[in-house]
Amino acid sequence: MKTTNLDKKLLIFLSLIFRLNFAPEFIQKKIMENRKIALFDFDGVIVDTEPVYDVYWNEAVERYGLDIPDFADLIKGTTMEHIMQEWFSVYPEEFQQRVRREAEAFERIMPMPLMPGSFEFLKLIRSEGVVVGLVTSSAQWKIERAFEMYEMKELFDTVVTADRITAGKPAPMCYLLAASDLGVSPGQCLVFEDSFAGIAAGNAAGMRVIGLSTSNPAETLKDRVHTVIPNFEQRTFDDYLEWSK
Repeated sequence: MKTTNLDKKLLIFLSLIFRLNFAPEFIQKKIMENRKIALFDFDGVIVDTEPVYDVYWNEAVERYGLDIPDFADLIKGTTMEHIMQEWFSVYPEEFQQRVRREAEAFERIMPMPLMPGSFEFLKLIRSEGVVVGLVTSSAQWKIERAFEMYEMKELFDTVVTADRITAGKPAPMCYLLAASDLGVSPGQCLVFEDSFAGIAAGNAAGMRVIGLSTSNPAETLKDRVHTVIPNFEQRTFDDYLEWSK
């Protein structure tokens, strides 16, 4: 019998639910200590790349002759598959492949400056024993590039990229998969997000979301998240514990 896309998504979802109660002992210990699992988005949270993407995508649609104002804002936080399906599926396959090729070529050389305080905050909470995951709409190869640049791979207990999911943000699949990887329930997770799509995904997964006003004004985030911060500069472990309460 042929398996449909819907069947695959249902199987993934059921497997997540089945696995949530089987966390390793060290993770359960951290939960008992009232330390939520930390799940970080990448672009706009750990690295300050959203302004770079803004320039690229707004120039790209102009180059392609498409009249889509503020295109970069419309696609923030979403996967390439979502972008192609939502905005380019009506165009010929050859054109779609061009869009993919040019975007990937750009991402392979684009700068990825760290968000102020992000690397220090990651190392801080890891030193305090917090379990940490990375949940991103980016491709696995891009994340591997960042890991090599900043030697940060060992900071994460699980990594969920666009390669591992069939429904990207704002769907909750990526965050549910991270929780499943770690064997914890969604309510035991604290999400750090900047985009509307990412915030919606964290909320839909049943997780507490801390919003970073790096891509959108704080005023537009405050009603969608637990609290809003500008970035991780001078944030302490006491801040993390307060957000986890």
